[in-house]
Amino acid sequence: MFALTKTSSRQREILEVVFRNGWDYIEGLLRGDRAGEPKLPSPTVLRNILVDLGPVFVKLGQLLSTRPDLLPGRYIVALSSLQADVPPVAWSQIETQLRQEFSVPLEDIFPRIEPEAVAAGSLGQVHRATLKDGREVALKIQRPGIGRVVEQDIALIKALAELASLSEFGQDYDLVALADEFTKSLRDELDFTKEANFTQKMQENLATSRWFDPEKLVIPAVYWDYTSEKLLVLEWLEGKPLLSADLERFVTPTLSVEQKRNEVTTLLFRVFFQQIYLNGFFHADPHPGNIFLLDDGRVALLDCGMIGRLDPRTQQILTEMLLAIVDIDAQRCAQLTLDLAESNKPVNLSQLEGDYTRMLRKYYNVNLSQINFSEVFYEILEVARNNRIRLPGNMGLYAKSLANLEGVARGFNPKVNLLDEIKPLITDIFQRQLLGDKPIQTLLRSALDMKSLSLQSPRLIELFLDRLTSETLNWKIDVKEFDRLRRSIDDSANRLSFSIIIGSLIMGAAVISTNSQSPQLSVLSMVLFGVASFIGLWLVVSILRSGRLRS
Repeated sequence: MFALTKTSSRQREILEVVFRNGWDYIEGLLRGDRAGEPKLPSPTVLRNILVDLGPVFVKLGQLLSTRPDLLPGRYIVALSSLQADVPPVAWSQIETQLRQEFSVPLEDIFPRIEPEAVAAGSLGQVHRATLKDGREVALKIQRPGIGRVVEQDIALIKALAELASLSEFGQDYDLVALADEFTKSLRDELDFTKEANFTQKMQENLATSRWFDPEKLVIPAVYWDYTSEKLLVLEWLEGKPLLSADLERFVTPTLSVEQKRNEVTTLLFRVFFQQIYLNGFFHADPHPGNIFLLDDGRVALLDCGMIGRLDPRTQQILTEMLLAIVDIDAQRCAQLTLDLAESNKPVNLSQLEGDYTRMLRKYYNVNLSQINFSEVFYEILEVARNNRIRLPGNMGLYAKSLANLEGVARGFNPKVNLLDEIKPLITDIFQRQLLGDKPIQTLLRSALDMKSLSLQSPRLIELFLDRLTSETLNWKIDVKEFDRLRRSIDDSANRLSFSIIIGSLIMGAAVISTNSQSPQLSVLSMVLFGVASFIGLWLVVSILRSGRLRS
């Protein structure tokens, strides 16, 4: 059934890692014990296993850290900081792969490439280089042979998902589909042209804004002439990660360190709110290493490999959810959660509202500026998970992006007031959702719809009244669970009929028995009593077996 039972060097390596870190369930399964329902290891054990298993499983852990709708908060915390501790590949191997990407000598394109890697990740590493015209670029090169490793590990991950799908948890959250989603995501990451497209699309989306000055934000340009599936060539940007940047160098007679701090913080919030609530296409991994403060004072967003998408309906629901949190409205949070849900499984609404009431109660007397909105949204996802409500996977990316943004903002500017940053944008967001990007066109379209409705209404009313008076109007009513209700009524009617028959048989037998003058009448009386007893016993047994007898 599972690839876990097959033998290969990679499987043996995985088993050694599992045994070494102590995952009790898998150990029992491999020993042939009756291991029962699949159980996750503790957060620390799971994190250690993923790190030991290498880059692909680290990527899996990073994906799982974006799914607080699947895992409890302690697992999300343990996996959120997961990074592959991968040493860079030797320059000789990287150089060989680089030369394979071009039909001309490498020196004709990049006269200078620094052999020492600037950064190394699970799938690739970055080197600084110079083009022939003198422009500085960053080369993101895929690790040699990583494609083969990825395919091997994908097969094992799918096998584990099939195993976990036997559990109730696996069926509720469709872990096989989650494994397929991870497989697609990982294979997409192996194609660097996709990241290049994401980078360019984000650059285009943020090139204009009514919330911030686009000149103060930088998304690195893509050099398409040299970019391929295994090589991404981007504009080189001089700067430092935001949290380690020296703000003193930007001080002027009109700009203090505190003002620069506030300026950058406001810019970040407005950039990400535009991505999330207006564009519906957002950078889903804004951790401190991906946000740089450049030497010229501008802010740069790097590494657009992880992207989230939101459709207009979801954007509207999330905006309303933000207001429901501000208003501490548990009932509205419950309804919006159901609006987001992917499945139509029955939900105990009163229990859901009660869970939200208990969750939001601790924020009743808290100053809104002190509320950590990403933490609240994580709690909302946890409430949904506890009530077996399946939410779209992009909710996890949304929560992770919001959490990273808040973490960076508070780390960079501890005095930031989130409510002050959000309030000016909320009104604008609602106006856009109500009127669209072109209010005049929206109003004109609405006016035309109203005109059409006003012209058609008299005729439709006349037609309705004509059918009503002529008795040709047919009503089609579809009552949910009507068949079950009909069967229940039929069962009740049948049991009532049998009860009447039993009573009649007993009364008839009693009358005959009282007035019996011959042995034949006595026998008939006994037969009637027997039939009545048999039918009565059958009726009692059927009621008990139905499970609807209540004391």
